Amino acid sequence: MFEFVRMLLRRGGTPQFVLPATLLGLSLLILLSSFVFPVLLWGLAVTLPLLALSAYDFHQSAHTLTRNYPLSARFRWFFEDLRPFLRSYIVESDLEGRPFDHDTRALIYARAKNEVSVHPFGTELDVYSEEYEWIGHSIAPSRNVAEDFRVEVGGPQCTQPYSASILNISAMSFGSLGANAIEALNLGAKKGGFYHDTGEGAISPYHEKHGGDLVWELGTGYFGCRAKDGAFDPEAFRDNAQRDQVKMIEIKLSQGAKPGHGGMLPAPKVTEEISRTRGVERYTDCISPPGHSAFSTPREMLEWVARLRELSGGKPVGIKLCIGQPHEVFAIMKAILATGIHLDYVVVDGAEGGTGAAPLELSDHMGMPLREGLIVMRNALVGTGLKETTRLAAAGKVYSGASMAFNVSVGADWCNAARAFMFSLGCVQSMKCHTGECPTGITTQDPWRQRGLVVGDKAQRVYQYHKATVEALRDIVVAVGRESPWELRPYDLRQRLNAAEMRAIDRIYPFVEPSSILEDPEGSSYAEWWAAADPDTFRPVREIAAIRRRSRGPTRAERH
Repeated sequence: MFEFVRMLLRRGGTPQFVLPATLLGLSLLILLSSFVFPVLLWGLAVTLPLLALSAYDFHQSAHTLTRNYPLSARFRWFFEDLRPFLRSYIVESDLEGRPFDHDTRALIYARAKNEVSVHPFGTELDVYSEEYEWIGHSIAPSRNVAEDFRVEVGGPQCTQPYSASILNISAMSFGSLGANAIEALNLGAKKGGFYHDTGEGAISPYHEKHGGDLVWELGTGYFGCRAKDGAFDPEAFRDNAQRDQVKMIEIKLSQGAKPGHGGMLPAPKVTEEISRTRGVERYTDCISPPGHSAFSTPREMLEWVARLRELSGGKPVGIKLCIGQPHEVFAIMKAILATGIHLDYVVVDGAEGGTGAAPLELSDHMGMPLREGLIVMRNALVGTGLKETTRLAAAGKVYSGASMAFNVSVGADWCNAARAFMFSLGCVQSMKCHTGECPTGITTQDPWRQRGLVVGDKAQRVYQYHKATVEALRDIVVAVGRESPWELRPYDLRQRLNAAEMRAIDRIYPFVEPSSILEDPEGSSYAEWWAAADPDTFRPVREIAAIRRRSRGPTRAERH
């Protein structure tokens, strides 16, 4: 046999045929030996299919590597498929994984399973590096802190305000997630008394089955209230929005993971059931437009908000957005002041937020990170005197009591989490969300894969994760010496700038005083963005560069 392999190598001239030649020689050896030992014929069941695959590789023209290196080149694909798992379980340290490192995932798993989630031997973070941020504790911890934290949402124009938990399930659509995952999340929300955002994929039967509180998100596709031409259907909206289970309405303007890009559900995930729920054609890519057709200016958006509030029976109506251009935020503030129509809440989504499918360029290089976006929106609301009537929420890589405390300290009233709740369901960060091949049955419509996700068991984990995380936030509030998380202030949060310098957050970012932008717009740190904003357009009415030149005087070139 070995002489035969050497002969083939000499004829081929290069070693790429070593594996096929070896298999051929082995097959011949098995065949000859089977005359003495017939049981060896079973070996052909392994070698012959591999030989056939080698022959196919040699003659196909789609892949250069397999054509030049039949069969053996397929090991590259094999290890490429295994790469996320090998990296996660073997190569990475506890703090290296992205988007979520091993320690973060382990914390969520432990809390979801109601196991001990304490950490031994001290922090693994480098407390003298720029990654370190911390909240100042008090010598006199609080003794009278509530066990649960709730936020009343609904301004003066709302007749059905809602009491929201400080931590809720962020937007994840049916379609992006499978039926069992949606059911488990909603049942967990029911058990824990927190809300479940539907995502833009409409209200499915699996959202309704267990009766957990829903926030109905309206994206640009208007799924669940969609006319045949893709426009908004007010009657369909009214019928769904007035259900008792729907507590609030959320208009999705943009999403952190893919700002300026409509929702995208790949064709393999658009099953008959999803096409029925969304009102779209089955097994075709379901892509929402980048922008809304129901409005085109800030003023028109607020008029639509008022209409939605009326059609829903007076329920809170808010917006969700990832901030890109600050002047657009101030255009919305000016439109509120001009029309007298208020938003009940705003959800700021950070660029670090997740999604099932998005172009890499948008995920990696578009959108403002959560902290900066949250501070811009907080200052816009506070500086125009609107914060008292408009609640502010944060979404984007929220997973622990500390991440919630950081967001609340800079202005958030509550937080939403998506991927953290996916981990509580059993997600292993396999990065297969967009393929329909999720191994844990969470982001797939494959019935066989979904079978592994047992609704009752995972719903309990969702509930336990939420409960433990809110308790962790409570521990922080107690340690800081405050009575509630909403007493946390920007100066409580400190961030290291380098090994020798640390500052409170309000010494790094501006935090404006109430109504200060209205009273002295020119003196505000947002003067140029305010000057560029107009309630009748999302576009800047004046070029930012021109405003900056005017405020800073002529340049050297202009002086000469």
